[in-house]
Amino acid sequence: MWQDQSLIDILKIIVDIAVVWFVIYKLFTLIRGTKAVQLLKGIFVVLAIWFFSSVLELATVQWLVLQAIDWGFLAVIILFQPEIRRALEQLGRGSLFARHSYSQEKAINDTIESIISACKYMSKRRIGALITIERDTGMSEYVETGTDVNGRLTSQLLTNIFMPNAPLHDGAVIIKDDEIVAAACYLPLSESPFISKELGTRHRAAMGISEVTDAFTIVVSEETGMISATKNGELHRRLEEEDLRKMLMKELHSNLDSNKSWNWRGKNNG
Repeated sequence: MWQDQSLIDILKIIVDIAVVWFVIYKLFTLIRGTKAVQLLKGIFVVLAIWFFSSVLELATVQWLVLQAIDWGFLAVIILFQPEIRRALEQLGRGSLFARHSYSQEKAINDTIESIISACKYMSKRRIGALITIERDTGMSEYVETGTDVNGRLTSQLLTNIFMPNAPLHDGAVIIKDDEIVAAACYLPLSESPFISKELGTRHRAAMGISEVTDAFTIVVSEETGMISATKNGELHRRLEEEDLRKMLMKELHSNLDSNKSWNWRGKNNG
């Protein structure tokens, strides 16, 4: 009887720790790529100062750190209201801890078709475009260089952004999930000597962002109407509609199943 009770207590401890770590993991996933990451770094710095001031018995420093902690909670609520609101909204929808659902899959399919439709339209009319889809690596530093849009992704909105002489046509559009987060964003240019000299700034920007993040980027050439894509420092050119669809399906649906490996099925450079 005593052994059974001990086993139950051990299982309770294991479940308790597992739940706490799962919640922490989900919270890290939620704030990844946002300014809240910098907040966490600041918290660790404050805790480190408090620890060393305790060891060295620095009374004044300890008092200042404790004051910062006491008032810091209120400051966090004020400064990070959007992130907190988003977390509560996701919790209310049940999406914070959900694996995936039919509605999520439908949203991804709608996103894919919207992107393809916009690319087809712009390709035929030789309208230049640079579209970056955020993956696991956060892109907040690049979002901040552009203009906030925060609008639901549609082919019409995406096309209108890149129309010649439109206010936001110059630069990249950054997409996260089914939302256009920002437009007219500046991306880092690749300095690779292997990029063809016939390719312009958009292609170099697409290559540049693929070298520093895991983003999937689509380029529509203004000169030729040719559609290209970059991922992990690789450039694939002359993509047909079905090629692009397969890549987007593989990229975006992999978010729903982390066990699926990303398999590139594009065309080689040429």
